[in-house]
Amino acid sequence: MLIALLSSSAHAAGNESGNSFGKAKKELEKMYQDHRLTFYAGCEYGKKGHVNGKSCGYKARKNEKRGRKIEWEHVVPAWAFGHALQCWQNKVCSTSKGKPYKGRKCCGKIDATFQAMESDMFNLVPAIGELNGDRSNFRYGMIAGESRAYGEVDFEVDFKQRVAEPAEAVRGDIARIYFYMEKTYGMKIGKKDRRLFEIWNRQDPVDAWEIERNLRIAAIQGNSNPFVDSTSASARSGAAIQ
Repeated sequence: MLIALLSSSAHAAGNESGNSFGKAKKELEKMYQDHRLTFYAGCEYGKKGHVNGKSCGYKARKNEKRGRKIEWEHVVPAWAFGHALQCWQNKVCSTSKGKPYKGRKCCGKIDATFQAMESDMFNLVPAIGELNGDRSNFRYGMIAGESRAYGEVDFEVDFKQRVAEPAEAVRGDIARIYFYMEKTYGMKIGKKDRRLFEIWNRQDPVDAWEIERNLRIAAIQGNSNPFVDSTSASARSGAAIQ
């Protein structure tokens, strides 16, 4: 298991905005209005979330419909921080008609820690819908070869091994998001994944947009990602956002 939830009460130091997942997505849409680029592929997308595949050489692997729009992707999947909770495993919720249910929808309704994690904007990025779907809840890792199933987009998925390999330009971002989720919500990253993320963190340092994104989210959520703060932000403060 990639990560394990160690504490159900650690969210006090994290996202205290009180936003639902839906509200967080609306805040992100506004926040990204001057930086509409998809996370994995660097594609431009419009005000209503329509992806310009030509801007990045993206071609759908299979799901053209889902590939036309962005979706807000959890870098650390909701399954990873929710599946061990009672509300995910047991039917402790009920519909207005009294029908019991469980899973993500239930946790999002009754578990405050899950709600904070699900709507934490540091863990949400705009991704082409097809890439979000193909990545699913797979772990990140390295895949042999450089197959291009999505046109020119540097993103590979090994469906058998359940692994997704992102482009070099966002590997450090992913690592720092995982470190943030671990520190903030009492999660534990496995040794193998930690070694990989530490390498990615060094190879892909914080850039100007990551710093700006951190500041914007902090203004909404009231907390920041210390793994972005800890870099030399002042040295980059005059850099152009990329």
